[in-house]
Amino acid sequence: MKKMMFLLLATVFMLSACSSNSGSGASSDPAKKEITVWAWDPNFNIAALNLAKERYMAKHPDVKINIVENAQADIVQKLNTGLNSGTTKGLPNIVLIEDYRSQNFLQAYPDAFRDMSDSIKGTDFADYKAGPTSYNGKQYGVPFDSGVTGMYVRTDYLKEAGYTPEDMQDIDWDKFIEIGKAVKAKTGKDMLTQDPNDLGLIRAMIQSAGSWYLKEDGKTPNIAGNAALKEAMENYKAMFDANIVKTNSDWSQFLAAFNSGAVASVPTGNWITPSIKAEASQSGKWAVVPFPKLKNTPNSVHASNIGGSSWYVMNVDGQDTAADFMKETFGSDKELYQDMLNKIGIIGTLKSASSGSAYDKADEFFGGQKIYADFAKWTTEVPNVNYGLHTYAIEDIMTVEVQNYLAGKDIDSVLNDVQAQAEAQLK
Repeated sequence: MKKMMFLLLATVFMLSACSSNSGSGASSDPAKKEITVWAWDPNFNIAALNLAKERYMAKHPDVKINIVENAQADIVQKLNTGLNSGTTKGLPNIVLIEDYRSQNFLQAYPDAFRDMSDSIKGTDFADYKAGPTSYNGKQYGVPFDSGVTGMYVRTDYLKEAGYTPEDMQDIDWDKFIEIGKAVKAKTGKDMLTQDPNDLGLIRAMIQSAGSWYLKEDGKTPNIAGNAALKEAMENYKAMFDANIVKTNSDWSQFLAAFNSGAVASVPTGNWITPSIKAEASQSGKWAVVPFPKLKNTPNSVHASNIGGSSWYVMNVDGQDTAADFMKETFGSDKELYQDMLNKIGIIGTLKSASSGSAYDKADEFFGGQKIYADFAKWTTEVPNVNYGLHTYAIEDIMTVEVQNYLAGKDIDSVLNDVQAQAEAQLK
C-alpha cells in the first residue's frame, strides 16, 4: 500500500512539474522546425518577412515559417496578457516590437526573450539601435528598419521664394521658420503640416541632440531642466505663431496635405517616401535635405529618428530555428536588404548592407537624387538615446500640456507641470 501511494504521489509530482514547465515559457524542443512570426503592416514588415522567408527556405526546405499579421496594438496586448499570466503558450517564436516599447518588455520579462548575443553582434547595426534592443549587457533584439529622418522639400516652391535645396543643407529650426515665412509670402503655401496631438516632430528634435523624455536610466522623467526639450517646444510654437503650419487631425489629412500640394516640406522619417511618391504628378518637384538641428543646443546634429522596430526571439519551442532564421536573414544577409529597399522601400540598419546598387540608385521623382544613399549616411549619425520604459506615458501628459503651451501657457510652467505629473504617475 505504501509503495502504491509513493508511486501515485511521484506521478502527481511529475505531472505537476510538466505542467509548470509548459507554462513557464521554457523551450522543451528548441530545434522544432516549425516557427511562427508576428508583425504588423502587410506592405512593409510582412512584405519584408516574406522576402526573408523565401531566401531562408531556399536553403532550409525542412523549415516551416508561419507569418501572422496582427495590428501593432494587438501584438502589444497579446504579449502583455500572455506574459503577465506567466506563460508563453500561444505566443510566437519571433515578434516585431516597436523600439519605443521594447524596454518595457525586456525589463519586465527578460526570461521570455532569447539572448541573441551568440547569433548577432549589436555593433553590426546602426549605433542608435543599441539602446532599445539590449538590456543588462545582452543583445536581445535583431535591429530592423531605420526611422532616420530627413526634410522632404518642394523645390518649385523654394525656387519661387528665392531658395534652392542647397540653401537648406545646414540649417537650424530658426532658419527653417524664416524660409517658411518667405515661402508662405510668395506662394501662399504653408511650410509644413502638423497634428498638434502628435509629438513626433518634437521627439525627433530632441533625439537630434541626444536627449529624451527620460534620463539615461530610462526611468527617471527628464522634462524640467531639459534644455533640448525646451528649445524644441519653443521652435514648435514659433512655427504655429509664424502661421506656416497647416494643421491636420489624422493620418489621411496628413497625407492629403502634401499630396495635394498644400505644403512645401515634410520633416519626418524616411518611411514616408512611398507616400510622397504616391502623387505621380509631382515627380521631379521634390528633394530631400538633412534634418534641421537645434540652434542653441551644442550636441544637436542633422540626423534623428522617428519610429523603427526590431525582431525578438521568444523562449518557446523552436527558438533555435527562430534564432537561426534571424541570424541568416535580418542579422547578416546584405542581399536581402538590397531586395527590401528595391521592392519595398525599407532602409535597414545593418551597417554592411547600407551600400550597393539599391542605395546608389538615382530617383527621378526626387530630381535624380540618390536619396537612399543620403538616408543611409544619416542613419549612422543618429544619436543613441535610451527610450526607456515611459515614452508613451509621458507623451500622454505632454500632449495635453503642449496644447496649453500653444494657447499661451508659460514654457517653464509647462515643463515643470509635466515633470510633476510624470513623477507622480510613474512612481
